[in-house]
Amino acid sequence: MTLAITGAALLVLGLAAAFAGLLPWPALGALADRVVPILAFVAAITVVTELLNASGLFDWIAQRFRRWGRGRAWALWVLVAVLSLAATVFLSLDTTAVLLTPIVVILARRCGLAPLPFALTAVWLANTGSLLLPVSNLTNLLALSALGDAQPGAFAARMALPAVWCALVPAAAVVLLFRKDLRERYVARPATNPAPALAADPPGEAPGDPVGPAADTTLLRIAGAVLALLLPALVSGLPVWIPALAAATVLVVAFGLLRRSALAWSLVPWQLILFASGLFMVMEALQGLGAGQLAAGLLGSGGGPLDLVRVSAAGAVAANAVNNLPAYLALEHAAGSPARLAALLVGVNAGPLVTPWASLATLIWHEQLRRLGVRISWWGYAAAGLVLVPLMVVPAALLTALP
Repeated sequence: MTLAITGAALLVLGLAAAFAGLLPWPALGALADRVVPILAFVAAITVVTELLNASGLFDWIAQRFRRWGRGRAWALWVLVAVLSLAATVFLSLDTTAVLLTPIVVILARRCGLAPLPFALTAVWLANTGSLLLPVSNLTNLLALSALGDAQPGAFAARMALPAVWCALVPAAAVVLLFRKDLRERYVARPATNPAPALAADPPGEAPGDPVGPAADTTLLRIAGAVLALLLPALVSGLPVWIPALAAATVLVVAFGLLRRSALAWSLVPWQLILFASGLFMVMEALQGLGAGQLAAGLLGSGGGPLDLVRVSAAGAVAANAVNNLPAYLALEHAAGSPARLAALLVGVNAGPLVTPWASLATLIWHEQLRRLGVRISWWGYAAAGLVLVPLMVVPAALLTALP
């Protein structure tokens, strides 16, 4: 509700700026041409991921992970890390925060393992793993137009080395910080019956497999087929909202025929869309009030290695100060060249690991942990982030300079 209220206030401010002439109507039209397809993708992919979860697909994967881990915590953690990274890369960081956080926490608990290493892996990789593809982060989709509507392959080629580095650093940090927990063993095949997937079991309990009541086999198969077709379509070069909307349509029809009770207007992320719409308008209006000149002063204008580090550092600091989306919007025009824009993405995508409000995914993740009764220390989270962010951002910024 807070996000919706904030979004409504921003939207009112944006409309007021338009009527006052601070945001010219032609500029507003150009902004709509740019962001409406992005918001359509966000809405469609959210519906897709929610219905994939309702089909039992993610729970089915988690159940297999428990068995494939063969009783070794480190092996289970590797599988969780791979799933978190894959979900982030192909379905966006918010998908990882919304859907995988409760699954991996409950998976750890039902295996009798500490949930914190798995929860931190999910949120760190949700943020830092969102560099590889345009669909991985809303900031990447915004950057596509500034990059001349680059194809997913070209975008991935530019961001591949920074993306790999920014995924390895937090993964290594989890291994180092929780090496004792990852040496634990668990029972790979429990004898008890499955329990509901998203009920928060008390810490330390280890009931059945992490899947809920027997999933509808037909829906599960449809969901698996939709996901298998969607992933390559998202990197095919088509505008990403087209395959996302097609996948959402297929799943809505399937659920309408087989399980109508799962369909609700709440599947559409209205609050996020309202917030993003208002934020886009306000940030565009601020460009005419001197925000562009301020951003240019912060980022400089050079294209050398140190200049790219400066751009990334400014993006990371701004993201932790206000949130990564407004930070990107404020600094985008001052970035300029593709290499500098890539460096900015490094800062605003991989940098938000210090403050809880630095990314929407982190806020969602924390709310999920609160519901599941998992406590974290924000001081400890911030301290770890202050160490990790420079270790990631500085080398990754330098890697953006490579051809």
